[in-house]
Amino acid sequence: MTATLRASDYRTDNMQRTDPLGEPPVGRRGSPWADTFFSFLAHGAALLTLALLAGIIGSLMVGAAPAIEAYGLSFLWRSEWDPVQEQYGGLVMIYGTLMTSLIALLIAVPVSFGIALFLTELSPGWLRRPLGTAIELLAAVPSIVYGMWGLLVFGPILATYVQQPLQGVFGEMPFLGGLVSGPPVGIGILSAGIILAIMIIPFIASVMRDVFEVTPALLKESAYGLGSTTWEVVWKVVLPYTKTGVIGGIMLGLGRALGETMAVTFVIGNMNQLSSLSLFEPANSITSALANEFAEAAEGLHQASLIYLGLVLFFITFVVLSFSKILLMRLKQREGVRT
Repeated sequence: MTATLRASDYRTDNMQRTDPLGEPPVGRRGSPWADTFFSFLAHGAALLTLALLAGIIGSLMVGAAPAIEAYGLSFLWRSEWDPVQEQYGGLVMIYGTLMTSLIALLIAVPVSFGIALFLTELSPGWLRRPLGTAIELLAAVPSIVYGMWGLLVFGPILATYVQQPLQGVFGEMPFLGGLVSGPPVGIGILSAGIILAIMIIPFIASVMRDVFEVTPALLKESAYGLGSTTWEVVWKVVLPYTKTGVIGGIMLGLGRALGETMAVTFVIGNMNQLSSLSLFEPANSITSALANEFAEAAEGLHQASLIYLGLVLFFITFVVLSFSKILLMRLKQREGVRT
């Protein structure tokens, strides 16, 4: 009887000290100071990021203050860049940055989509992993290697087999002739845009492939069971399910294109004049101008104008990211309306 009571008392005491859902006793939980310390670290990391961002903006505005006072917003549409006469304008660099990034996206997005589609839906199993790894390895190639290859190999090929035939066909036409005009040397806006496209394809394709693989197999198998083709499954099932990740991958590639320096410096021509709107005309970009001139720029208006270009590039990146966020919000709102 005594043994039975002792066992019963033990069971009762154990039930009181242990949560019914199997939670550990209250006395064994982590110390409150550990949670407080972890929360402090998390908040500190977030605040540090905001502080760094504010510091970058502040330093750029302070450094660009002389150029801002001298030119104001007219700096954005002034095309003259003459360090001898102390006359500066950022139109040529802004135009070159936007055009090369736009050309890179127009080429890279369809190619990356095709690569991701092939790897996730059409590729045989033995080829999927080696091909995916090879595409990802393209991102590890240094940008200066892309620039040297573009200048020494791709540029002459583009001039001989693309620009010269196009000039022979469209050279006399009013609008198309202007787009292909320029010396056939293989450097210019189009060459820089193509090199940028090759550089950002691994980033966009890798993100697209990963988000395509996240799509539940049940959704795709159901669509195939209803008689859908591969294109219909991708367009009506996979893309709506993964559109957030796809847009994120595209924005990642665009940010890479906007900030690329060395590869663009090799192949864009580095000419601070906008004589025509030809795709083959040498031009300049913001990053290329900073790389070429900042080390030798004298203190004063020249250096301030270069920092002003950096501030403009920062603003362009901010606008692009904001536009992507607004686009994603509208897509989510449309989903709610359809539902």
